[in-house]
Amino acid sequence: MTASAGSVVLFGYGNPSRGDDALGPLLLERAEAWLGEHPELKVTPVADFQLQIEHAEDLRDQDLALFLDADASCPAPYAFRRIRPIQDDSYSTHALSPGAVLHVFERISRQVAPPAFTLSVRGVGFELGQPLSELAAQHLEAAWSLLEGLLRDARSEVWTLRLSTVE
Repeated sequence: MTASAGSVVLFGYGNPSRGDDALGPLLLERAEAWLGEHPELKVTPVADFQLQIEHAEDLRDQDLALFLDADASCPAPYAFRRIRPIQDDSYSTHALSPGAVLHVFERISRQVAPPAFTLSVRGVGFELGQPLSELAAQHLEAAWSLLEGLLRDARSEVWTLRLSTVE
C-alpha cells in the first residue's frame, strides 16, 4: 500500500453451504491469509452470510469499502463496480444490498459514506450441499488477482481506474 493509501473495510458474504455462493467468503479468507503477511495494510475483514443493518457500523472511520459476493448474472469471471448509497427494496428486509448498507450508514452517522465498490464473482451453481464448481474456482483465481492489486494500492482514484463496467 502506498503512503497515501487508506483504510479499507472488506465485506465477504455468502453461504459456504450453497456451492458457488461461497465465493465471497472464500475470497475474503484468501485476503485474510494474504493480509497476515502484510501487517502494514489497514484492512478490516468482515464475514457474514448476508449483509445486515449492523454492517453500517463497520463503515465508520473507513476510507474505502469493498463488498465481495457471488453473482449468477455478472459477466465472467467477475465485475468490479462503484456503488452509491441507495434506499432500495432491501432496506426493510433482513438482508440488505451493499447500496442499502451505505444508505443506512449515512442515515445513522450523518456522514457521507466512504467510496464503495463491489467485486462480484461469477458463480454457476448455488445448490445446497454442493461444493464450489470448477468454473467458479477459475473465476475466484481471476478475482483474487484483481483484489490483491486493489489491496496493495487502496486509494479511491486508483480503484476507479480499474472499474470493469460503466457506473
